Amino acid sequence: MTPGQGDGRPAADRVRALADGAAPLVLPGVYDGLSARLAAQVGFGALVVSGYSVAASRLGLPDFGYLTQTEVTDAARDLIAAVPGVPVIVDADTGYGNALSAARTARLLHRAGAAGMILEDQEWPKRCGHMDGKRIVPREEWLAKVRAVVDLRDEGIDLFLVARTDARGLEGLDEAISRARAAADLGADAVFVEAPLDRDELARIGSELGRARPVANMVEGGRTPIVPTPELGEMGFRVVLWGISAILAAGHALRQAYGALASTGSGPDPSALMTFGEITDAVGLPDHRQMDQRYSS
Repeated sequence: MTPGQGDGRPAADRVRALADGAAPLVLPGVYDGLSARLAAQVGFGALVVSGYSVAASRLGLPDFGYLTQTEVTDAARDLIAAVPGVPVIVDADTGYGNALSAARTARLLHRAGAAGMILEDQEWPKRCGHMDGKRIVPREEWLAKVRAVVDLRDEGIDLFLVARTDARGLEGLDEAISRARAAADLGADAVFVEAPLDRDELARIGSELGRARPVANMVEGGRTPIVPTPELGEMGFRVVLWGISAILAAGHALRQAYGALASTGSGPDPSALMTFGEITDAVGLPDHRQMDQRYSS
């Protein structure tokens, strides 16, 4: 199957249908082929490429504006190929330039098989939305990027566009909600007010932006309280991101495994590991054995 085309519908339309379902669409953060395959295998219907996680895993660097357009696109292409038929939304930061750059980023991601993209209003170099030191561009500069990506639909380049604003921490919640509403009016499929500070702010975002498919971002250790998905659904949120859960879990497991090896000279407790067979099955060894047998002389 072609990535993102599992049931014959365009990938962006499949995400729209999932976001309009009875429950909010939960998007786990993935960052490479293995994490994408494991997330798909436990039943998630769509995935999101986390820029924070790609920066940490691919570069060993913080989400501090180091990732480039080509690095994000390459990472997305590789993991999308690992999960054919599963829609993948990609964190595209600021679009890596002006409106024309954002449109080019959208073209590249669409060509890589992405179902959608997240486009934010920070100045470059961007910062993780839960870090200090963020700056945002003027409203019209960001909206021009949103419009440029939306206009690509006339060419058949249709992406589920998540318009993200970081204005809450700089100009207040009123401005953030106003920016999000303006992006929705231009055709953004979902709106994402980053880093609300409490449940009251979350409830207001969900209520006032309910028709614009509001997005909640659950970041362990971040500025927004962790709220269960059902409760977020009651507030009006249609999409819930758990973008860094996987990389936090992987980092913990890796440190434990390496620490055990360094301190004892032998491997970690087997009960804390996937088995050799489980990991090879997870990456599709049985299918590859069949292909190998088919083409062996």
